[in-house]
Amino acid sequence: MKASQWTALGLTGALAVTLAACAPNGEGNGGENGGNGASGGDSLSVLIASSGPAEAGYYQEAAARFMEATGTEVEIVVANDLIQQLGQGFAGNNPPDLFYLPWDQFETYASQGFLEPYAGDLANAGDFLPALVEQFSYNDEFYCAPKDFSTLGLQINTEAWEAAGLTDADVPTTWDELATVAEALTDGDQVGLSMGREYARVGVFMNQAGGQLVDGDTVTADTAENAAGLEYLQGLIADGSLVFPPDLEAGWGGEAFGLGRAAMVVEGPWINGAMANDFPDREFISVELPAGPGGPSTYSFATCWGMPIDSDTRDSATAFVEFVTTPEEQLLAAEAFGVIPSTTAGADTYASQFPENAAFVAGVDYAVSPVAFAGAAAAVSEFNTELENIANANPSALLAGLQTNLQSALDSARG
Repeated sequence: MKASQWTALGLTGALAVTLAACAPNGEGNGGENGGNGASGGDSLSVLIASSGPAEAGYYQEAAARFMEATGTEVEIVVANDLIQQLGQGFAGNNPPDLFYLPWDQFETYASQGFLEPYAGDLANAGDFLPALVEQFSYNDEFYCAPKDFSTLGLQINTEAWEAAGLTDADVPTTWDELATVAEALTDGDQVGLSMGREYARVGVFMNQAGGQLVDGDTVTADTAENAAGLEYLQGLIADGSLVFPPDLEAGWGGEAFGLGRAAMVVEGPWINGAMANDFPDREFISVELPAGPGGPSTYSFATCWGMPIDSDTRDSATAFVEFVTTPEEQLLAAEAFGVIPSTTAGADTYASQFPENAAFVAGVDYAVSPVAFAGAAAAVSEFNTELENIANANPSALLAGLQTNLQSALDSARG
């Protein structure tokens, strides 16, 4: 890559904050933390964030298989702090050849001109799930290949379900049905429903009411549809059937669920590992989230394979991405550490092999990405703070503040 590329592009906005924090006096660490940079076609440096030994181990083995097939050596660098170390690599003009790029960082990096828009040129570009292609496109160009994804679903404690006299026919598919079963499951020892008191959960209900936060270059937070989503949750709170984890002496929804303090929660496939590790006796199922008056909706959380702009290792890096996104490799990754494949064929096979997670795969058909444009995080953080008073707050007042803050951030991001 060009040695002066990153300095020439300039570092502004949220990315500049990250890089300034990571590289005081303009000196990036690179090397050990940021990767070895572009190094010609014979070797690649790949920066990942590992959820544990299983994930790191899979990529070490995949790298060995890739080297055997192509002769290209791949160094897998496991980050201690992905965003910090990635920022360090760019600040030091020495980014890795490939790197994990989470959904909430993608537009920041793409809008600043740091990413190579290679994904549309992949041999398997047409194999990825359309929702994920949209999530990792900027200015209508497919930038980076989705690695895997997760969506939100509804987890049900089957023991509590049966104790309440509920059957398979009672699994909720609408808001009214969700309210009914949440009330039936609520007793002196447990609440019917719990979830994080944050935009990443509450926002789904706003979407299910027909709302959205951004439409093109216009923020649409303060609308009747978004207010209806908040009002629905306020109704559940008033009925005593929705209680948030801190009020159940739990750190997150999964803990409240595992401890038996909530009979249902809204979480993603990561809850499987949490239950297996921390609450192995908890028996449960995951189903699709019930639809609201605006139809079904859930959030998609995904990571893509980022590549630095004008990389000298583009061909080798592209080949590695094509290799690890084949259905065969994606299923090996799913078996190793539980992720859902990002390709249509891989996701379909995954749903068949892991029927307990079929609801998460089904959700991708109507999933949307949480708002994630450059600068949005501060506005969302403020909204999360305001949601601490959701039980008694005026929904329009909550949304008016979000509207103002998001519009200001969007105006800045769009220049």
